[in-house]
Amino acid sequence: PTVLVVFDSVGPTFRDEIYTEYKAQRPPPPEDLGPQFDLAIRACEAFGWPALSAPGYEADDIIATLATQAGIEAPAPRPVAIVGSDKDFMQLVDESTVMVCPTKKKLFGPLEVVEKFGVLPELMVDLQSLMGDASDNVPGVPGIGPKTAATLLQEFGTLDAVLEGAANGGIKQSKRQAALLDYREQALLSKRLVALKRDVPTGALLRTAWETHLPLEAAVDFKTLMAQPTPTDFEAAALFCESHELWKAAQRARGHIPVLE
Repeated sequence: PTVLVVFDSVGPTFRDEIYTEYKAQRPPPPEDLGPQFDLAIRACEAFGWPALSAPGYEADDIIATLATQAGIEAPAPRPVAIVGSDKDFMQLVDESTVMVCPTKKKLFGPLEVVEKFGVLPELMVDLQSLMGDASDNVPGVPGIGPKTAATLLQEFGTLDAVLEGAANGGIKQSKRQAALLDYREQALLSKRLVALKRDVPTGALLRTAWETHLPLEAAVDFKTLMAQPTPTDFEAAALFCESHELWKAAQRARGHIPVLE
């Protein structure tokens, strides 16, 4: 398999240009968080896994681009497992791409996404556009939560159809219709914020050096990265884990057992 680890880049992204309040409610990160990123990048180097970032984009956008590239490979789509707990990844799930949530130790395919949110993965962007996302300060439509958003999409099919239905008086609940009319532009803005970029330019992708957390090598090619298996250096990984007193992880590395089960 090819293992790639992706980090957010330092500085603003294109979403901040779209909406200046994007993630604006978040407090400054704790002082001890920076060194943890450096440690994570050093761990990637020890394991032999490329650590990637792209200025102007979030890590999720790089992951979306990688998953999309894998999905169009010939002669058949390449299986992809996205390890993460962010619901934004669910919009990428399809027959060849799954999301693995490490905190809940749960795998999400298309059926699991429907069980969780009531819509297929391809409608997750529309769902989030309606319900918003408080953690990222994505506004959505006030008064519409995940269940109501799912009900509307089940009835109308898409966000555009929901908004058209509201404009034509097709929403049964008057307060809900009023909210959709009043916050139409806010819902469309939210869609631009929650939709992951699937076409991050190759020239924007950078390797990251742990010593400075700065770009080390520019213009890393997506296809080249995915075409080459990532040979994990288990001995180096074990030594790294032992040096940081991560004894259980070191034991698993020496036994060639993946840390994530």
